[in-house]
Amino acid sequence: MKFLKTLLILQACFVTAYAKEAAPAASIPYYPAETKQEDPEHRCALDMRLPADKEGFATLIWFHGGGLTGGKRDFPQFPGDGVALVSAGYRLSPQVPCPVFIEDAAAAVAWTIKNIGKYGGDPKKVFVGGHSAGGYLALMVGMDAKWLKPYGLAPGDIAGLLPVSAQVTTHFHVKELEKIPGPSLVPYIDDFAPLRFSSKDLPPICLITGDRRIEWPCRVEENELLFATLKKLEHPDVEFHEIKDLDHGTVPRGAAGVMPGFIERVSKALDAR
Repeated sequence: MKFLKTLLILQACFVTAYAKEAAPAASIPYYPAETKQEDPEHRCALDMRLPADKEGFATLIWFHGGGLTGGKRDFPQFPGDGVALVSAGYRLSPQVPCPVFIEDAAAAVAWTIKNIGKYGGDPKKVFVGGHSAGGYLALMVGMDAKWLKPYGLAPGDIAGLLPVSAQVTTHFHVKELEKIPGPSLVPYIDDFAPLRFSSKDLPPICLITGDRRIEWPCRVEENELLFATLKKLEHPDVEFHEIKDLDHGTVPRGAAGVMPGFIERVSKALDAR
């Protein structure tokens, strides 16, 4: 009997602990019901993990990678406490044309900023990041003001950007869709290049890449160029991290050691204002 009682207590503790870690909400649509869009795969949705017993927390929106043609919602490796994670999906090419995937990313960011307060989060502490194509989307939404404008928002409403191994020139798949000639590695800068929108007035930015010896070709150098450009423009808060011995696929693991510190530092600066 005593053993059974102990077992039940342990089981209750396990369930409570699991409940605190489990996502409290999944597959939340970020377009309003009256907005008509073709989404047969139900990608225009987000999943949330909220910190337990905390108010006014920061939030990280995360976009998955996959070259704009694949992938699915996932949560970043993130060891930090007290930060909400929002995994946002978006429609993929060729099911949708360019720039629908950017429009979807903007809609997910706008929904989160406008609704995270209902869950206890601070709407002024919404960070946006992603890996590879997801990092590209984060930068497009956070650097080019036109994507958030339909929602009455601007890049300045984002607390910070955390792209991991993102393309900062025009994405190679966008070049293909737009029929831009030349090899995929030849950089192209048009209105689909985050670099085109460099400015000192952007949110804080934390650029993270893997090791240039084994990363996606030219990806580290592109991010270095964005970093150098922002510094020359006197952007007040931009970081660049090249994580040794990690390639394009493994760099999110290393990014997990960088992102919490950036979010904490920027959040404290916001609190001090």
